Amino acid sequence: MSEPARIARLYRYPVKGLSPEQLAGARLATGQTVPADRRYAIENGPTGFDPADPKYFPKIRFLMLMRDERLAGLQTRFDDASNVLTIRRDGVEVVRGDLETAHGRAAIEQFFADQFAAELRGPPKVLSAPGHSFSDVAAKVISIINLSSVAAIEDVIGRRIDPLRFRANLYVSGWPAWREFDLLGREIAIGDVRLKVVKRIVRCAAVNVDPVTAQRDLNIPHTLTQAFGHSDCGVYAQVITGGDIAAGDTMTIPD
Repeated sequence: MSEPARIARLYRYPVKGLSPEQLAGARLATGQTVPADRRYAIENGPTGFDPADPKYFPKIRFLMLMRDERLAGLQTRFDDASNVLTIRRDGVEVVRGDLETAHGRAAIEQFFADQFAAELRGPPKVLSAPGHSFSDVAAKVISIINLSSVAAIEDVIGRRIDPLRFRANLYVSGWPAWREFDLLGREIAIGDVRLKVVKRIVRCAAVNVDPVTAQRDLNIPHTLTQAFGHSDCGVYAQVITGGDIAAGDTMTIPD
């Protein structure tokens, strides 16, 4: 084993494009995402999505931060036990609904129809299917951000960057900047859990949106291209051996 690092923070995103939820820990299953990650999406115009035969669709078919930065102004929380999504704005609850009932989905859909009319290309619809994840890629993956790489971008821009702009599942401390790109095809060990790094993450305009102010105030893909010769930050990994992980856990690269 070599290069010990640790999981600094762990997140999931129950509804694509909406708030991250910080987790103390998670139980990963082989070939799956972080539980409930991107479990739901808000359809922006008809997609033909079939819950009985779910297929991958590109993110432009849903409400999402790349284009709809006002989403970052919402604070959302999903309760696994009740399947209730609660949406707040400026700390005030504006709507809640059980995403597994027609009535609850209708309440959430009506909120977006009323409040995001300018962004919509058709009636908003809450989508889900058992076992499906509305990830930005077709494969079921865990997204990983190296906090030292974020710091390298900060050095170029000359200001602090909230790592949550990158909407990752795992934020890692202890690796040098850009070390994650050297790990393509290799395994990461977290106790008995094994992840295999499969792809670099090409960044889109979503990372330009400040997750606190909801303002599009930077051009990070352009900065990456100009300063580093690529527009990538972070990697995707697949779970090849499942198990429990937690914030603070040590991560190593098997020799």
